[in-house]
Amino acid sequence: LYGCSEMFVSGLLALAEAGVLRRAVYPELRVQQLALAGALDEQGRPYSVQALLDAGLAPAVDAPALAWLHASGLLAAQVQLAGDRLQLPDGLQVPAALSEPQTQQALQAHLRPAVGGVLLHGGFFLGPQAFYQRLRELDAAQLARFGMTGICFINELHGEEQLKRLQRRDARFINSAFTITLLGAGVADQLEDGRVLSGVGGQYNFVAQAHALHDARSILLLRSWRESAGQVSSNIVWEYGHVTIPRHLRDMVVTEYGIADLRGKTDAQVIEALLAISDSRFQLGLIEQAQRAGKLPRDFQLEPRFCDNRPERLQALRAEHPALFAEYPLGSDFSCEERELLRALNWLKSKFKLTELFELGKATLDAPAAQAFPRHVARMGLDEPAGLREELYQRLLLAGLQATAAR
Repeated sequence: LYGCSEMFVSGLLALAEAGVLRRAVYPELRVQQLALAGALDEQGRPYSVQALLDAGLAPAVDAPALAWLHASGLLAAQVQLAGDRLQLPDGLQVPAALSEPQTQQALQAHLRPAVGGVLLHGGFFLGPQAFYQRLRELDAAQLARFGMTGICFINELHGEEQLKRLQRRDARFINSAFTITLLGAGVADQLEDGRVLSGVGGQYNFVAQAHALHDARSILLLRSWRESAGQVSSNIVWEYGHVTIPRHLRDMVVTEYGIADLRGKTDAQVIEALLAISDSRFQLGLIEQAQRAGKLPRDFQLEPRFCDNRPERLQALRAEHPALFAEYPLGSDFSCEERELLRALNWLKSKFKLTELFELGKATLDAPAAQAFPRHVARMGLDEPAGLREELYQRLLLAGLQATAAR
């Protein structure tokens, strides 16, 4: 694989160091064509002179051709023209024609890796301190594998389009969204009331590229449901008052329950595919809305295997395979106490609703003394509460820490 992302994050570095990112791309069009044709190995060195010819390189070696071989790094600079022949560093001369067996044999030892090959193009770095430290530890050759460049190069197909099309073969463009409509439109930057949550960034550009490039796909990721102010609701909805990615660019959508392939499907097929990866608490209501709009038949029934999409099932899977669900699989800057505080605070947030207030009150009364979590309360500045309000905050925090201690 080759990576191309606005953000060079720790996950991409991990993929490179694990050998998953290992398909180098090159800044020069003809070199990239040779690589794509299979003439170069993973280090960028030609397998043989014949492999270069099979990939389309012209056999005649004149001054411009030799200059290009030198500049691209494919041939040692010590190989020079001497009239109509090539002279090797040891003085041996061979015909200046790559199709000659004698020339092929003589040049094999002088083939070199192409210059400028990178495994990843990125626009800027973002990650925990361990990520930056690892980058500082890499030597010059390792760092050269990562090509930091302008965002416009990454986000746009235009400008050096022929080169980018060769580099981005079989591309998979992965972005996140917070809402998807049942007809496949994605929402990622703005609420329907006009509040802006983030810039669009390169999301639209990448989705458009996925439809412009041969064999490319766009993948949108989202959680199937959310909780706000104690109320749960579906992130897969019938309609929404704002769109980031229009429905005609629908492609692949991934939630915690599965993958929906929407490209080239009818509206009814798209709806059924998205229902299959939605939370089962909302499936019936979504089906009814689609039926009222005439998009699903009145006798439509979702396959039973998709009707148990519930958090409890996923939690059971996580409990059964805890090693596969690390809380921060790529590392974080949070200390152990901070990670435990985050779990406790999220638990408290989930309890601030009428149906949970009794349980929250009971948990607060049963909360342990501050000595049970001294470093945690100190981190929150509640080790010496000033007044009743801070004492209450401390009790709530301790209740949350106790409730989530076993997680």
